[in-house]
Amino acid sequence: MRSSCPALAALLALGLVLLALSAPVQAGDAKIQVLLITGDDVPGHPWKETSPVYSEILTASGKFEVKQEEGLAILEKKDELAKFDLILFNLFNSKKVKLSDAAKANLVSYVKDGKGFMPCHLASASFQDWQEWNDMCGRHWVFNKSGHGPRKPFQVKIANKEDPITKGLEGFEADDELYAKLFGEAKLNVLVEADSNFSNKTEPLLFTLEYGKGRVFHNAFGHDAKALKDPTLRKLLVRGAQWAATGKVTD
Repeated sequence: MRSSCPALAALLALGLVLLALSAPVQAGDAKIQVLLITGDDVPGHPWKETSPVYSEILTASGKFEVKQEEGLAILEKKDELAKFDLILFNLFNSKKVKLSDAAKANLVSYVKDGKGFMPCHLASASFQDWQEWNDMCGRHWVFNKSGHGPRKPFQVKIANKEDPITKGLEGFEADDELYAKLFGEAKLNVLVEADSNFSNKTEPLLFTLEYGKGRVFHNAFGHDAKALKDPTLRKLLVRGAQWAATGKVTD
């Protein structure tokens, strides 16, 4: 009986090796798929300049793959939207393109069913008469009521230092338009804020909210490429996009 013990041990070891080799490979390194919708804005907002910067910021982190789409037609394609984890909306609908009911339903269900949404700068003003859009943005720009002072450097404060998006980061100097008097009643998790001379109030500039099962990361920065240069802001954008897409931040 003693002579069979080494053989039995060898068989057990071989079985463990084969079991390990047959285990499924985990796809933990799969990159977050981002749909960057752009292609329209007011003349002072150079989307051809800022959209590549957003793409570069995200892809340089190693966490994202970004597909840029010009115009709103892709919102008609529900199956195409389903391929993405996050919609980054760097477009103001200055051409007043009308969305079909199907396109509206596709976008709302995309977010409510658990995906991420990231409106940037003036994007929140795109569909003034569409209440679900306004609600989904958390706060939205209303023409002749919302506004900002002259574009110039200003101090940005971290409003919630315990959130994983902001944790370990300090305030910084932004060179941008400081958006103020945005409208909305949704409960916000304000991440970054600044004191506005236009409203004489402290205004939220980066904030999150939940919408159905989905997550919204609202970015009021981004007047031009220069406004997106600060390394702290870039880190916040990466973390915020990751949170919106997945519900967590890994760095």
